[in-house]
Amino acid sequence: MIQPQTYLNVADNSGAQKLICIRIIGASNRHYAHIGDVIVAVIKEAVPNTPLEISEVIRAVIICTCKEINHNNETIIQYEDNATVVIDQEGNPKGTRVFGVIHWN
Repeated sequence: MIQPQTYLNVADNSGAQKLICIRIIGASNRHYAHIGDVIVAVIKEAVPNTPLEISEVIRAVIICTCKEINHNNETIIQYEDNATVVIDQEGNPKGTRVFGVIHWN
């Protein structure tokens, strides 16, 4: 569960390394975001000489959360960090590779 002011890792090669969530896209009264939700975030750490810069406002989709996911067949999936992939306004990823595991329903 991701809420505003949560720090997130970036799991792609777009140039950003750490983000902080500032808004959850969707209904106006949503307090938490889960895997697959789009958030608005600010870049806190970035690789030098890349198109993304520190304090830039971007959109990202959540791919991993520390909060466990319960399935109907009594399996539980839990990741070790909160991770996102940076996307553009149309929903396409800005990076060319995604590192780590992606939850797929």
